[in-house]
Amino acid sequence: MSDCINIALPKGRLGEKVYRLFRDAGYECPSIEEENRKLIFENAEKGVRYFWVKPSDVAIYVERGAADIGVAGKDILLEYAPDVYELADLGLGKCRMCVAAKKDFRDNCERTLRVATKFPQIAGRYYASLSRDIDIIHLNGSIEIAPILGLSDVIVDIVETGKTLLENDLEPKETIVPISARLIANKVSYKFKHRQITQLCQDTQNRCQENR
Repeated sequence: MSDCINIALPKGRLGEKVYRLFRDAGYECPSIEEENRKLIFENAEKGVRYFWVKPSDVAIYVERGAADIGVAGKDILLEYAPDVYELADLGLGKCRMCVAAKKDFRDNCERTLRVATKFPQIAGRYYASLSRDIDIIHLNGSIEIAPILGLSDVIVDIVETGKTLLENDLEPKETIVPISARLIANKVSYKFKHRQITQLCQDTQNRCQENR
């Protein structure tokens, strides 16, 4: 179907929750719930085509037009600033972007603060707003060990329960911004498939309200 809405879903638990939300809003695609290794699933009757992609890639698929809409974490949108429309906060995958450090850490403003993070843009903007001089250390994983090994003074990362921090003798010090899953749209698709996209967005938001 040429007017099918192409929907990029993030792989993993969040994506499964998002699909169930779409399904319950009337956009089901039974084949996606079958045991298989397929990545693309279509229900022509409902006018939807879903596909699984890496969470950090959803915004790229949407921005480039391979997907009409998708669901991405607010962290991804803030970090990479893709040229897309943010249509709705789905209220799923709630967590927060935090500054964390050792429990006994005290910031010394007379020296440059060493910040380990996967989110250099978010961290940079946050500390710029505080006029704080920092040295960003861009890491891709297991950043909790950076303060423990003396690589950094603090980390900037997503915190859900705080359990991982606690187990590594760290604690949240400041919350930068709350994070949740957002429904985003390609700008050209939003123009040419406006009716279908706005209807899906409205149906999904109504379902969100029912679940709250």
